[in-house]
This record gives sequence, C-alpha cells and structure tokens, in this order.
Amino acid sequence: MSNPHGGMNLILIGYRGTGKTTLAQILAQRLGWEWRDSDREIEQRAGKSIAQIFQEDGEPAFRDLEAKAIADLVRRSRTIVATGGGAVIREENRTQLRSAGPVVWLQASPEAINDRLRSDGTTSSRRPRLTDLSALEEIVQGLKHRRTWYQECADLELSTEDVSPEELATVILKQLNLPSA
Repeated sequence: MSNPHGGMNLILIGYRGTGKTTLAQILAQRLGWEWRDSDREIEQRAGKSIAQIFQEDGEPAFRDLEAKAIADLVRRSRTIVATGGGAVIREENRTQLRSAGPVVWLQASPEAINDRLRSDGTTSSRRPRLTDLSALEEIVQGLKHRRTWYQECADLELSTEDVSPEELATVILKQLNLPSA
C-alpha cells in the first residue's frame, strides 16, 4: 500500500458520477492532504475539455494523456487522487494506482449514476458519450466492461448511494485507519 516514490496517497476509482471528486475534497480537508482530479489535470495540460480531446484527437490520445497524468500524480505524496472513470482500462494505470497507496472503489447503481450525470450541468460539455447507446445502457455496459479492472485495483469497495459524502469519508478513514487532521 505504500508508494515506492515516497509517501502514501489515497486513490479513488469508480465510474463517472460516483462522487470521486467531491469525496477527494472532503478527504483532503480531513487529512490535511492535497487532492487532485486526473481529468482536470488532463484538461489543464491539454488546454481543452475531455470532450474536445475525444472529438479532436480520439480516445487513444486521451488515454495517452491520462496515463501520463496518472504516472505523475502517483509520484506525489499525501495526495487524494480522484481518477477518471476509465483510468483502470490500461494495465499500466492499474499497476501505478495500486502502487501509490490504498485504492477505494466507489460504486453506485447504473440508475443512480445516470441520475447524477443528468443533474450535473457540466456533464455534456466535459464528459463525452463513449457509445451510441442510451445514456443508461452506456453506463450498464461500461460498468460491466470495467468491473474486473476496478476489482483488481480496489483495497476497499464502497457504495455511494444512501450515504452522504461526509459519512463516506468517515467510513474510509476508519476502514483504512487514517487519522483526521
């Protein structure tokens, strides 16, 4: 669970809309650590949204940028890293994430994820559709496709449904035996 590059980090994985970024901010505040969102890192480096990267450069180019961002983020210390939903697709990312500290897989039902994405005003501009399926069917297929990879990385699996982000942060800190600042 410790980072070969120095200190420990805490990694949040899961499908888009499971609350990784919100939870990263709460955990960072409680631990007195920094937090980073890999998708935001990619957007800053590329100077454009993820949707634009997918549209203009294609998914393979995005995944290359993602791998570089993750490699850089896991070298940090005392950082909560909220990954993009597809960060687990590449084996090199899964290896990097597992080596950086405990990995928490945040889960929600496809219906809950769909509802959250629909109510997020930035979804259409920042998060590209990956298929021609309906939004809900895309989520169902995406979860099915990535499940094994999420499981492979996870030290802890938690549902984000029917629990507040604050309550979830408390559970994570207790389960991983991490002291609040």
